[in-house]
Amino acid sequence: MLTNKKFIKVLIIYFIFFSFSLADENYFEEAKKNFDKKEIEVSKFLFQKNIVYNPKHAKSYLYLAKIFNSEENEKEEEKNLDTTLLLDPENEEAMYMLIKLKLKKSNYSKVQDLKEQFTIICVKLCEKTKEINNTLKNIQPKNDT
Repeated sequence: MLTNKKFIKVLIIYFIFFSFSLADENYFEEAKKNFDKKEIEVSKFLFQKNIVYNPKHAKSYLYLAKIFNSEENEKEEEKNLDTTLLLDPENEEAMYMLIKLKLKKSNYSKVQDLKEQFTIICVKLCEKTKEINNTLKNIQPKNDT
């Protein structure tokens, strides 16, 4: 049987745990709202804060990749896309973004590998496969010379 002191301790621990679990979701939701309003620095901070509390939150990494893309910070964009795909290997948006980044960096062998994976997992962005194939077709002859 719980004494009053033990009951209060359990209640406090439960309250703290519940508060942290709500904070995780609130940071992401607030970050997403700021991202949608183009308040990039605020949203970046909140996505990063969400990752501190929830390091396996793939969507936070994806949105950070989008932010770094807009800032033209390819190194951080790629790092966040890789983490997104590590946590959520079937995230077609992250894979498509990584394909575009690898195309930009002229890493055609990696694009081929990613494209094969992309065709397997795509649901919403399958039409992008044609775009990728056309880009590869236009580039590869230049690459062979």
